[in-house]
Amino acid sequence: QQSEKLSSIGLLAAGVAHEVNTPLTGVSSYTQMLLGMIPETDPKHALLQKMQRQTDRATNIVGNLLNFSRTGNAIESAELDINKLLDDTLQLLEPQLRQSNITIVKNYTKKPPKIFANGGKLQQVFTNLILNARDAMYDGGEITLRTGVNESGDVSIEVADTGEGISAENLNKIFDPFFTTKGVGNGTGLGLAVSYGIIQEHAGTIEVHSENGNGTAFRLVFPASGKQRQRAVS
Repeated sequence: QQSEKLSSIGLLAAGVAHEVNTPLTGVSSYTQMLLGMIPETDPKHALLQKMQRQTDRATNIVGNLLNFSRTGNAIESAELDINKLLDDTLQLLEPQLRQSNITIVKNYTKKPPKIFANGGKLQQVFTNLILNARDAMYDGGEITLRTGVNESGDVSIEVADTGEGISAENLNKIFDPFFTTKGVGNGTGLGLAVSYGIIQEHAGTIEVHSENGNGTAFRLVFPASGKQRQRAVS
């Protein structure tokens, strides 16, 4: 049932992405043109740089939507150290987390947790989970990141927060496309749906445990690097 929902949203995502991509390309081109015309000493140059960064971010989102609509297509993969990828993600999000008074607790396995995957896509998953955890803690709180490797080499990642938790009523809907508990304009409801699709693409699983008032924990499991490489080749 979830796969059917993701297939439907994939078709919609492809249409939206193509419609958005054309004007976005125009905005990016004109911004780059203006950057070349205005000297770096002009205050407007810094504003245009910010505009370009946000345009690049929107372009990446469009690209991810297009990737999401192409389930089953080949993706660029490499052997990745999950601990390092989590740290890279945290480095990108550090200003936002600090501003929201969020403390990060790392509980990483000492054995390097290696999987064969697309780093950009997994970083998108981690970003979604970490920012969702931040949004669940209005007055700040603690996000714990755990990694582990079992005897078969399968890698687990857990993102847990000390937020308000998710009600039982909403728990079954969180991976549905466009479902969100955030206010209008504060969330698209696509983050977890896209993440679910990316995890499936990598032959992984995701589970969520949550209770009202007791925080939320997302647990991801991915096959060992060797298993994933064999799957990619076959």
